[in-house]
This record gives sequence, structure tokens and C-alpha cells, in this order.
Amino acid sequence: MQRHSPILTVSDVARDLRCSKAHVHNLIRGKVRGLRPLPALRLGRRSLIRFDTLQEWIELNESEAGMIRSSPDIDAADA
Repeated sequence: MQRHSPILTVSDVARDLRCSKAHVHNLIRGKVRGLRPLPALRLGRRSLIRFDTLQEWIELNESEAGMIRSSPDIDAADA
């Protein structure tokens, strides 16, 4: 397992999530439908994300996605 810094840049998060930096900025701004905003620290124009916060955000979104998928009210045609 790779050891991470306690503070990550947008580039670090994009690499870990395997997405673009623009997508990470959209996550931070809450512009990605179906996902909670990614909490970030602002230093001027720079956004920094705590490693622990990223892990918690991933776990929260995984559990919410699981709740949606396992809901008995969702018809197979809707999935």
C-alpha cells in the first residue's frame, strides 16, 4: 500500500480516483450529480484535501450508492 501525505493536492486526488483534475474540482464544488461535495481546504485559489477526509468521503458515497442499489422500491427496469 502506498503511503499518502496527510494533505493531498487536486492532482493527487485525481490520480487516486482515476479521474481528471477538472472532475475533482467539480466534486469539490458539489456539481457531480448523485455525490456529496468533497470537502476541501482553500488556500487562495488552491484546493487541498485531507487524506482522511477523502477516505471518509469515498466510504460515505459507497454506502449511499449501496443503499440506492439495494432498495426494494427500485424496479429492475429502472436500474
